[in-house]
Amino acid sequence: MTNQAAPAYQRILLKLSGEALMGAQNYGVDVNVAAAVAEEVKAVHALGVEVSIVVGGGNIFRGVSKSAGNMDRSSADYIGMLATLMNAVVLQDALEKTGTHTRVLSAINIPEVAEPFIRRRAIRHLEKGRVVIFAAGTGNPYFTTDSAAALRALEIKAEVILKATKVEGVYSADPVKDPTATRYECITYQEVLEQRLQVMDASAISLCMDNNLPIVVFNMLAPGNILRVVMGTPGVGTKVWMEKEKL
Repeated sequence: MTNQAAPAYQRILLKLSGEALMGAQNYGVDVNVAAAVAEEVKAVHALGVEVSIVVGGGNIFRGVSKSAGNMDRSSADYIGMLATLMNAVVLQDALEKTGTHTRVLSAINIPEVAEPFIRRRAIRHLEKGRVVIFAAGTGNPYFTTDSAAALRALEIKAEVILKATKVEGVYSADPVKDPTATRYECITYQEVLEQRLQVMDASAISLCMDNNLPIVVFNMLAPGNILRVVMGTPGVGTKVWMEKEKL
């Protein structure tokens, strides 16, 4: 009989970019990628961890992009929010196919597709063992899904934000462009802001810093990494918190 280690976190918020769902495509959703993400989330959920997700919409539309052209920023951002809702429904479908119960909660009221976001309802869904997918950002223009992730994580009292990326963590420079870039094992919020590191936008980092909400940045392309981060496996990703010695 083996002793299985306990998860490092009991309630998490996973931040996925819309681009992460594209796979090798240039646009839209790769259903195989969505299915792979669902299987990883299921493995974490099976440990009894309460899982919530915020997904972006950049694979379909971004408010600040060439596709938005000269559109009014507010109008473009609302379209982006609708894109996140489409991605949320894709993830919901993929998760339900694994037998995982889910709920999509939207900041924009579309009752035929999703429940409206109500903080207490979201927490109750988590307590009942459902994966909660937050859609439509904060419901306000000029706020990114990074800010939505920080806000929702604080509202549901998540213990950590898991920021899924295409690289191993936070680097001193862009590792794709600079082969000499080094990965940080841990870094403070202040250092992220001072060095303008592309972890999350400044508003989201500041919100996390003000409320001591840790962030773990990790590579979601490596199979099993979500589970490794939740289990607290050493050497996986970069931890962002208030003080290095506490990490």
